Amino acid sequence: MRRGRTARQKDPPVASAVKAGLPGGHYRPLTKSNEKQIHNTILDVLEKIGLGDPIPIVREHALNRGCFMNEHDRLCFPRGLVEDVIACTPKNLQFVGQDPKHDLEIGGNRVHTYGGGEAVSMLDVGSSNYRPSTLVDIYDAARLVDKMDNIHAFSRLVVATEIVDQLSCDINTAYVSIAGTQKHSALTFNDASHVQPTLEMLYLAAGGKEKFHQRPFCHGGGCPVISPLRYGQDNSEVCVESIKFGSPVWVVVAPQAGATAPAALAGTVVQCVAEALAGLLMIDMVKPGYPVIVGPWPFVSDLRTGAFSGGSGEEAVVTAAAAQMVNFYGLPSSVGAGMTDSKMPDYQAGYEKALAIVLAAQTGCNNVSESAGMMGSLMALSFESLVIDNDLLGAVLRTVRGIEVNEETLSFDVMQQVVHGEGHFLRTEQTLGLMRTEYEYPELADRSTPGEWEAAGSPDIREKAGERVRSILSTHYPQYIDPANDAKIRGQFPILLPTKAMTSGSGRW
Repeated sequence: MRRGRTARQKDPPVASAVKAGLPGGHYRPLTKSNEKQIHNTILDVLEKIGLGDPIPIVREHALNRGCFMNEHDRLCFPRGLVEDVIACTPKNLQFVGQDPKHDLEIGGNRVHTYGGGEAVSMLDVGSSNYRPSTLVDIYDAARLVDKMDNIHAFSRLVVATEIVDQLSCDINTAYVSIAGTQKHSALTFNDASHVQPTLEMLYLAAGGKEKFHQRPFCHGGGCPVISPLRYGQDNSEVCVESIKFGSPVWVVVAPQAGATAPAALAGTVVQCVAEALAGLLMIDMVKPGYPVIVGPWPFVSDLRTGAFSGGSGEEAVVTAAAAQMVNFYGLPSSVGAGMTDSKMPDYQAGYEKALAIVLAAQTGCNNVSESAGMMGSLMALSFESLVIDNDLLGAVLRTVRGIEVNEETLSFDVMQQVVHGEGHFLRTEQTLGLMRTEYEYPELADRSTPGEWEAAGSPDIREKAGERVRSILSTHYPQYIDPANDAKIRGQFPILLPTKAMTSGSGRW
């Protein structure tokens, strides 16, 4: 019986127990009374404290719509206006891929998981030392994500630190992102003036401006608020300019409890969500009713040192609470979860990532970012961690799916059949039929016996992950940009990744 079961396990999967967009919302760290208290305080913050340093276009439009500058020269948003904007903002959005099979429906309590973080370092396969990240690392990360079923979209995970010219960096980052994966890509920009040139490159990749806008497979955005409660000029301008994509603008804010936000976690939730709504209001002042991903990403300090702590229990619960508040408004949500403080893909990384990601997903966050690959409090990316996290995300999504209870799944007839028959369920029609659709199987996690594990050389999960990374990156060199379009791009833009590095003959892996 064991031999037969093992043989079936080696068959290629024909279905999966999980998918993008499973409904969450089963975990709620805040009571309904808490939600109302936080909401009322958020409205007080936006109306009575306001936001400092609005960029001119936002200030002008806001004043024309009934906002006012208070005695401290801060832009204040009347409660009624805030509630009207929330009511009129689209509640359901779409991230489209280059291939429709990667399209995502964003909104409600539908849960999606992907990476992000813009780290400046890499932890290479098998290494214990960090090095500066490069453009080719972004390309390789995109190729890996392209093969990870439980990572639903792509955002550059590291920065091309070797590129000094920031316009070139933004264009090249976008290029290698769409060259490496057909999944929807989130883009960031160092300056608003870089958005249009990058769009021109994307138009060529798509085969024309009209084709891109029919299916805008990228979106832009940024972090427009400097905590506490002050607009940042550069990122505000980037967010406004990103409206040109024709896809949702994502707005992320990241106040740090005990440093740039109150030490009281409830106060951090208030400030963080207020700042995220200030980003939404900023876009709405310029383009009323435009779709926005609202991203309150509260960070937590280790108050013994003041340093950011991405893997704490406080980080997990305050992030889930922030996601719950965005759900309270019915707005498309994003949070950062999975920001381990560990420097290696080890036990610490596993428990810190699992705790934060599962709470955010169970809360029903639409976009659980930072959930794959990040190490060292967002300072580094590990490809081994990325593929391990793909397993973790599958398990998390299985908990989000929960248990379906109906006449068939209650299994009375199956139990009756078994107790009068073979005495076990292994060969029943129900068991064989549900093997792939009821259960999610990890690629890397070891479920062998201790003896089998020893016979295989006692490998740990990082070793197995390294083998998986090398297997994918040595063979998966997709050609998602038409060669003729690629030639046009390279003729008009300073693309720094050589075509040789994008083929299996490069010898890099």
